Amino acid sequence: MAAADDTHGKLIALLDEHGAAYRVIEHAPEGGTEAVSALRGHEPAQAAKCIVVMVKIGKKEKRFALVVVPGDKRVDLAAVKALYGGTYASFASPDTAEELAGSASGTILPFSFDERLELFVDPGLLVHPEFYFNAARLDRSIALAVEDYRSIAEPRVERVASG
Repeated sequence: MAAADDTHGKLIALLDEHGAAYRVIEHAPEGGTEAVSALRGHEPAQAAKCIVVMVKIGKKEKRFALVVVPGDKRVDLAAVKALYGGTYASFASPDTAEELAGSASGTILPFSFDERLELFVDPGLLVHPEFYFNAARLDRSIALAVEDYRSIAEPRVERVASG
């Protein structure tokens, strides 16, 4: 839990430093997108589903991407693979994902605090005035203004969602 608390603290400090418009929402511990969206009172499309993807480029090189899609969509692994010109893409192992993200699966932030983790966001998430995500904890979420997210996180906006 210490790493998650540290990641949560880094997030709040970053948002405060930039004067971001956000709200902290306390709720019962939940990591599933549908269930936590109901607890927070919004449509799953406004939730950020954050997944770490591993892409192989040739035989020796691996890259990792933090892929953020609307909660009612799935990560399009073929699209992520194509962005890198990769030969193979899959979800990163839970241990790798949690190490790179600094928090447990189900609580991964739509921000990268690790230079090995490139941040991609699907434009479908950015159509709302704000979106929601678990804040490196299962019992605490953030509602964040999309405009502030784009300026602070500077994600690469690409079509990486399907379904």
